[in-house]
Amino acid sequence: MSMNPKEIIARRVARELNEGDVVNLGIGLPTMVGNYIDEDMEVMFQSENGLIGLGPSPAEGEEDYDLTNAGGQPVTISPHGATFDSSMSFSIIRGGHVDVTVLGSLQVDEKGNLANWIIPGKMVPGMGGAMDLVVGAKKVIIAMTHTAKGKPKILKECTLPYTAVNQVNMIVTELGVMEVREDGLLLTEIAEGTTVEEIQELTEAQLIVSDDLKTMAI
Repeated sequence: MSMNPKEIIARRVARELNEGDVVNLGIGLPTMVGNYIDEDMEVMFQSENGLIGLGPSPAEGEEDYDLTNAGGQPVTISPHGATFDSSMSFSIIRGGHVDVTVLGSLQVDEKGNLANWIIPGKMVPGMGGAMDLVVGAKKVIIAMTHTAKGKPKILKECTLPYTAVNQVNMIVTELGVMEVREDGLLLTEIAEGTTVEEIQELTEAQLIVSDDLKTMAI
């Protein structure tokens, strides 16, 4: 079964979540992660616009546009889910009650710095809650494609304005999984059909290859 890069990334990120986790999914690719959670596992998905207990994406024709995530996409909510205002939502985030946040990004660098909110000179909808999430969450996972139009997104140093400094814990792309350590980016898994050399060629930062390098599990 062939999968597109975004599905590969979302499936792999889903494997990082544990029973009982409170998880915030950023807009775009990260919202797909909720579709690949084991049905027997209880994970509480939180959306910064004031929802907790999000379920899978609604079936076509069953969308309720009064019930959306932070990106304005229609969602479902579990029977034990809840809605609340923004002040409560950000109290959850800033209070350290989010176990994992999954965000997309424009750039990440080898120090765990993140740039995901603006390209200077282009219009953007706003900062959103990313600054709060990356500081408040216990674990920060960046879920993004490895390159943009063939150019590396994993850099020695971000060139776009920072969202946060030294906050990223893990990067998951369609090519591999990297952990952010004090000495740099540790490549722990690579996608089936690729090589370390191919991944390094598409990565500006120098990768440290794990002694226990595994094939990416999806």
